[in-house]
Amino acid sequence: MALNPADEKLREQQLRTLRRKWLKDQELSPREPVLPPRKEGPVERFWSNFLRVKSPWRAYAFKAYNTGKTSAKCLAGTWVLYYFVKYHWMNVPYGINFKRIPIFPGDIIEETGEVIPPLEEPKRSHHPHH
Repeated sequence: MALNPADEKLREQQLRTLRRKWLKDQELSPREPVLPPRKEGPVERFWSNFLRVKSPWRAYAFKAYNTGKTSAKCLAGTWVLYYFVKYHWMNVPYGINFKRIPIFPGDIIEETGEVIPPLEEPKRSHHPHH
């Protein structure tokens, strides 16, 4: 059954009006969505108070973090300097010795003043080796 053009036009107009109304109904007002109040547990309450923008604990934690970070950098730099001085610059025992001179019995070790003892001769047995 075919509709006459006037009824067809009225039907399309009603559909457009309904679509516009439906789209308008989809927009949320500033008061929506309406949700029930959330119940926070003890841990969540602690963190929400701790992370408040003007919280003194937050400021204290930030200062402690920055102090620790600076201290760690200073400590690492000091350790590198200490390592270099101990093993590459100082001429004391346990330092790295770049002069590799041969050591013979009776020589004196520069760093410690130790005297190299004479070598012991291996005892010879009377049995010939086969």
